Amino acid sequence: MIAPGQKLSLGFRLKVLHDGVVKELAFAELLTRRTIVSVYMKNNTPSCDRQNDRLVEHAAAFDRAGYNVIAISRDTCGSHGRYAAAKGIRYTLASDPQDQFARATESLIEKSMYGRTFVGPTRAAYVLEPDGTVLAVVPKVDPANHAEQLQAVIRTLR
Repeated sequence: MIAPGQKLSLGFRLKVLHDGVVKELAFAELLTRRTIVSVYMKNNTPSCDRQNDRLVEHAAAFDRAGYNVIAISRDTCGSHGRYAAAKGIRYTLASDPQDQFARATESLIEKSMYGRTFVGPTRAAYVLEPDGTVLAVVPKVDPANHAEQLQAVIRTLR
C-alpha cells in the first residue's frame, strides 16, 4: 500500500458523478484542493452504507476544513446516481470497475466471500494533496466511525 509522502500516479481516467452530472476525467482533475478518497466495495450493502452515511453526516465539515470528498467503488455511475439520491450524497462518487485507483495506491488484496477467492480493493481512505502526494492513509476503515477516523487524521495535518 502506498505510504504518506509518496506521490500517486494521476493519469488514469474515471467516470464520476457529482451534483447529478456524470463526467469522465483524469483523476488529477478531481484534486482541486486537499482531498479525502474513501474506498468502499459496493452501493447498497450494510457496511458500505454505514461508511457513506458517516461521510454524508460530516461532508459539510470536511468542506469547511478545506477538503474535497470522493467515495470510490466498482459501481457504475448509474448505480451511483440512484445511491446518491437515496442517501443524500452531495460529494463526488467515482466509478472504478478496473480498480485503477487501487492499482495506483498498491491496495489490491486477495479476498474471500462465500468460499470464493478474488482480488479487490481494500476498504481504505487516503488524504491527498492536489499534486497527488499522499498525506495520510487509513488502511482499515471502520464503517461505523469512518468520519471520526478521518477527522482525527485531518487534525494531525493542519
